[in-house]
Amino acid sequence: MHNHRIHRVAKLTDLSKAVIRVWERRYGLVKPLRSANRYREYTDEDVALLRFLKEELDRGHTIGVLADEGRESLLQRMRMISTPKQEELTPHKNLLNELVSRLDPLDKIRFEQKLNGAVAVISFDEAIQRILLPLQRRVGELWHEGRGNIAVEHYVTKVIQQKLFSVMNQLPVNEFGPRVLIACPEGEFHEIGAQAAAYLAAARGCHIYYLGSNLPLTDLQTFCESITPDLVLLSVTESKSDEAGRQLLHQLQRIALRWPVAMGGQGTEALAHLLENGKVEILRDLPALHNRLASLFSIPQRAFH
Repeated sequence: MHNHRIHRVAKLTDLSKAVIRVWERRYGLVKPLRSANRYREYTDEDVALLRFLKEELDRGHTIGVLADEGRESLLQRMRMISTPKQEELTPHKNLLNELVSRLDPLDKIRFEQKLNGAVAVISFDEAIQRILLPLQRRVGELWHEGRGNIAVEHYVTKVIQQKLFSVMNQLPVNEFGPRVLIACPEGEFHEIGAQAAAYLAAARGCHIYYLGSNLPLTDLQTFCESITPDLVLLSVTESKSDEAGRQLLHQLQRIALRWPVAMGGQGTEALAHLLENGKVEILRDLPALHNRLASLFSIPQRAFH
């Protein structure tokens, strides 16, 4: 999770610095930290809330009424209905080209300086969707095409994972949020997509159980029985034969009889034609993931564990 100074927040939210200060002082909806040199610093959650408030004002609401609702209620409603704007989902092509150019030959210092600088000036949600996931895909494609080194691909993967884990560890655990179990099925070893989904779900107030890669579905079912998830979310990156796909879906359909199951990742397209009218959902892109997570908050709170 990043901290942003007020001039950056103004750019990210399309609100003036004066308005942000007034809302902070008069309504207390954001409470920035103070850095060592006494600058105001706002979190990614503050930025998201200010954006949401701006959208609500554009819809005709007044800041006084919104402030009366309170920060926590506003955050809950924001998580239910907000979806990223298209520009926040579009890969940052020029930056990606520059980053990839510093991998062959590997210029570690300049690669990490450029990546760290780019990620630091936008919200982490946007960084995941515009930089980190597209970078991982680009490097993976180069390797599959024989134009990249597997060691470099591993290096980039670890750099991205470190960023995801670092930010995840700063998020509070919402014990009353909808329970989302995230994993990669047996034979799936690429976790970046699953880890990104875990962050996005946790940042929206879900209670996350992250089980990692290569998880046998029998053990997944046993774990579901112990926690009763509101959603089982699986990342499938490898393309499978029809036979392997049918076997996977057959096991998942049994789990889906008791708990909602959804799949995302590049490998799901090869399975779509096998689903027919089954209960397993396919989330084809990030907007679909955002919408599915938002739908969890339409369940009455008493349904959460």
